Amino acid sequence: MPRSRIYTFWRNWTIGHPITALSILVVLGILAFQYALGHLRINTDTTRLIAPDAPFQQHSRSYEKAFSQDLHTLLLVVESDTPELTKSASKRLLRLLRDNTDHFNSAYIPYDNEFFRQNGLLYLDTDELESLSDSLSLAQPFIGRIAQETNLTGFFSILEDALKPGDTTRTAAIDLTSLTHKVTLALDKVINGENALLSWESMISGKKTHSSKEFIIVSPKFDYSHIRPAKNAIESINKAIASIQDPYLPAVKVWVTGEVALEDDELAGISTGTFTASIFSVVLVLFILVIAYRSILLTVATLITLALGVIFCGAFAAFSVTELNLISLAFAVTNVGLGVEYAIHFCLRYRDKLNRHRKERALRVTLMTIAPSLLLAAGTTSIGLYAFIPTDYKGVAELGLLAGTSLFISLSVTLVALPALLKLLPAPVKFGSAKGPHAPSELSKKLGTLPLQYAKPISLVTLVISLISVVLAFNVKTDFNPINLRDPDTESVIAFKKLMEDEETTPLTLTVLSRDESSTKILQQKLSALPSVDKTVSLFDLQPADQDKKLALIEEMGLMLGAEVQNFPQLKAHSDPGPQITRLIGTIDAILPEKSNMEERTSLTRLKKELQDILIELDTRYQPSREIFIEKIQTALLGTLPAVMNDLSASLKARTITLSDLPPDIRDKWLSRDGLYRIQIFPKKDLNDLANLEEFITEVQSVAPETTDLPIIYWESMREVIKAFQKAVVIALVAIALLLLAIRRSILDTALIMTPLILAGLFTMASATITGTAINFANIIALPLLLGLGVDNGIHMLVKLRHSLSEARDIYQSSTARAIFYGALTTSSGFGGLAFSSHPGIASMGLIITIGIFWIMVCTFIILPALSKLVLKDKENGIRSQPRLVG
Repeated sequence: MPRSRIYTFWRNWTIGHPITALSILVVLGILAFQYALGHLRINTDTTRLIAPDAPFQQHSRSYEKAFSQDLHTLLLVVESDTPELTKSASKRLLRLLRDNTDHFNSAYIPYDNEFFRQNGLLYLDTDELESLSDSLSLAQPFIGRIAQETNLTGFFSILEDALKPGDTTRTAAIDLTSLTHKVTLALDKVINGENALLSWESMISGKKTHSSKEFIIVSPKFDYSHIRPAKNAIESINKAIASIQDPYLPAVKVWVTGEVALEDDELAGISTGTFTASIFSVVLVLFILVIAYRSILLTVATLITLALGVIFCGAFAAFSVTELNLISLAFAVTNVGLGVEYAIHFCLRYRDKLNRHRKERALRVTLMTIAPSLLLAAGTTSIGLYAFIPTDYKGVAELGLLAGTSLFISLSVTLVALPALLKLLPAPVKFGSAKGPHAPSELSKKLGTLPLQYAKPISLVTLVISLISVVLAFNVKTDFNPINLRDPDTESVIAFKKLMEDEETTPLTLTVLSRDESSTKILQQKLSALPSVDKTVSLFDLQPADQDKKLALIEEMGLMLGAEVQNFPQLKAHSDPGPQITRLIGTIDAILPEKSNMEERTSLTRLKKELQDILIELDTRYQPSREIFIEKIQTALLGTLPAVMNDLSASLKARTITLSDLPPDIRDKWLSRDGLYRIQIFPKKDLNDLANLEEFITEVQSVAPETTDLPIIYWESMREVIKAFQKAVVIALVAIALLLLAIRRSILDTALIMTPLILAGLFTMASATITGTAINFANIIALPLLLGLGVDNGIHMLVKLRHSLSEARDIYQSSTARAIFYGALTTSSGFGGLAFSSHPGIASMGLIITIGIFWIMVCTFIILPALSKLVLKDKENGIRSQPRLVG
């Protein structure tokens, strides 16, 4: 037959010319390695993995095209103990980033410009502005006095007067108990060698008029020759962050997050996690091979073959898809697991043939007998993988193409490299000399009879467990939030989740584009009326309401505060505050007996103690230490005051503004150059709850069907993935069933092989429910993949069961059964290594597939023999203790 002639030619050429065969493979391998190294890249953007041509993706692209300013950017979130320090640190950091043109295209702080510094008060609610006006009215005498003497002596003098009974300068801006408490904390930190900074903005206003966070949006320059294109830019940011830390002020925390940072941390995690998993897998595979072969030479030959296969598969990936995504990265692990499985089948068959033939004859017989069965195994396994290709889930479609094709590449390399290597290497002598029974063999013989002896109980237990698993499988959790697939301990993910907790900064908002002003206002009104919507924001919300009333209030504040605010001086050179501190302590001693409020007494007592400690430090320190200590106290208590007064002075110059007065960089965020208006929609409920997410999206889409943004991407992606998953499972089941019918030509055999496959998938989903493992974008590929991995095991096992009763009694002792067992171990070791990754997506993929392989082995070695015993009885001989199997 033509097929036999092909196998014969292959055998004669490979074994007859081993050096030539290996030389060709090595040369091609070097070329393939260079090609893969130069062309293969990794893309962790999950938004384009799913249904790239679906309507929700088209709406997303339209939005990105209209408002592309902040695409592919880094978001820096700056935080500190005080708003003033946050603001100053942000400005210093911004200057450093703008000057670094080698690594950044641009950087800016949203809403930090001359326009908003002048008109910021107009964007407060009228009630907030009135409250600020009242606070400033109370603070005016304090501001006037401290402006005359901006040092510690002046501050402690004002504080002393405020504490005196009946003094009119209780004017001190804020509740005295609160003030003394904050001053006490600041002094305590200074005395103990820590840095402190009092926020006068929050004390004078009574309420923070500015956020405790500042945001810097950075457009980095990418180096695409590096596996992490943004690495250099992010390292430059970290250096800049370190340089803005002032040793005399509290630390400033800068979180680096945003699209680019998330992807960079993802790439770093994948690189580290994949490397760790690969090392773990290689070590475990090596251990399994040594146990399976009991030969170092066969192990070395297998590893060399495996390495060549991985290189050629990498080159195919570079040629066919160019970019590996988060899902298709798994094909590298399948190469290790499945590639080594073919080598195990070959080497164990070769081992058995060495007991009866000389070395070359054993190689020839092995190659002729194993090649057809391995080709069949590759064909059946590839079905489960190729079933992904027709789906609209690009991530798994590419995985199916790469992993399915890599099976044949690995098999081809195995059938060329392994025979050639074994021809050149000495035969493992111990294989031919093994005599007598040994413990593992005896144990396997006993285990091999159990599924046949207890077929009915095993089948009954299987039925009960299956019914329970059906219930559990319907309760499996789903989690299609891509952020939960990332390492939760990385800075970018921590910062992103912190932003999600704040309704003002959450990225989980929806966006609608509108064509003109009137339709935008009408649409905004409809959206604001929805029960699930908290608020909406558009360009028209940037024109402050009630401007006449607010401007009148601002004018009154300016007249009330007078020239002290407009020309507020910087802190004066420190003088000796000791005498004034002594007088302040005396005042506290005088008023303490009159205080009946326990909170006031406690606050004043603690302040007195800290002041006494300050005096001790001043008395015992020598210059220049004493001077530095005084300066540190003055900075802690008064350091932010001049900046607050200067900002307040600028904001008192507000004027009437229209939309045309908005700065271009702000206007462009809400009105595109094509005339599209952007409406941002904020949710009222927590969108981490799928029910809330569905309600929010459904209600908004009922008013604006072309809505887009992250919640839509998450929700629609989940629906598309589930559809793709269902489609892949159906395709795999139908294709596998048809192939089995074509090969076995028996409905009974097809049913016997398919039943354990379906049970393994059902048990895997039930196990996911029990372990609390949610089904996500990464691990949802497990079930179709397991169908492909398990079908060839079922075929091999059923053939052995049908062959003869004697072999059925000892099914675990054949080279085929051992190869199935050790092959499953190596495959599970490849995926098992992923389960220990710090990356949740990769770890869940490894865990689910490892669990699935375990159930495949249970179904192959226990359930399939038990079912076969019940349905493959020899009718002529009736029911016997050990019936003859049909064959």
